[in-house]
Amino acid sequence: MTPAHQHTPHSDGPHRHHHEHGADSQDSAQAELLDLDAEVLAEHIASITAWLPLKTAPRQIVDLGCGTGAGTFALLDRFPEAQITAVDTSAGHLKDLREKACARGVGERVRTVQADLDEPDWPDLGTPDLVWASASMHHMARPERALRSVHDMLAPGGLFAVVELDGFPRFLPADAPEERPGLEERCHAATESFHAEHVPHRGADWGPMLSAAGFLVEDERTVSVHIEGDRSEAIGRYARESLLRIRGTAAETLDGADLAALDELLDAEGPRGILRRDDLVVRTERTVWAARRA
Repeated sequence: MTPAHQHTPHSDGPHRHHHEHGADSQDSAQAELLDLDAEVLAEHIASITAWLPLKTAPRQIVDLGCGTGAGTFALLDRFPEAQITAVDTSAGHLKDLREKACARGVGERVRTVQADLDEPDWPDLGTPDLVWASASMHHMARPERALRSVHDMLAPGGLFAVVELDGFPRFLPADAPEERPGLEERCHAATESFHAEHVPHRGADWGPMLSAAGFLVEDERTVSVHIEGDRSEAIGRYARESLLRIRGTAAETLDGADLAALDELLDAEGPRGILRRDDLVVRTERTVWAARRA
């Protein structure tokens, strides 16, 4: 998911190239946001795995673009007899995932594979009963080819779960901050042209593309997320890390007053920083397509 830029799981998935200078530090920063995403949205991820229209419990699962393991561990919890192959381009993310798996006592149930899913020839990932792809498919340079690869890999009757979101979550009320109301929406708007060019499949309707690849789309569900900030201390850190990533793309477009207000929000030590706000709410939506290989 990173052409010449490194983004978060909301604007980029965890599986793309890391050729640019500083990839290790970018991996580390991205891993922190992926872990916060997993912690804050754990209940919603679990609700999606519980919803999947499976005829029998899968025994072999592939997690495409696994990042640091949010989906992998939710699936391990949901299907205690399953073995999971976790696939990602980032060696750092896969190392994190393996360490977590060992710490949780499930290391023998997880195999990690480093691979670039934009390559035409994928490594042997077995014949899974379930393939899971969360926030990764929209980064494919040729998603139609990747969808066909998943179709051909699945066992007959196997299920492909595509989980996508429209973009970054929102955290601030519309009238915040006091001196620059609406700042968060202007930050998002400032990134739109970049995303339209570099992540053109974000927000796509995957139903027709899945059908064209030979899948039978059995169901589609949109999950609305609304989590009050007092539910978890991690929400403030999640909001700050997300806005830090947006700043990297939005800074060239924002006017000086908005950029100064954003930097004040991002100041981890400042009295007006986002970590000290008590009015944060995580607001986002995720759409899930459940598609079966006939």
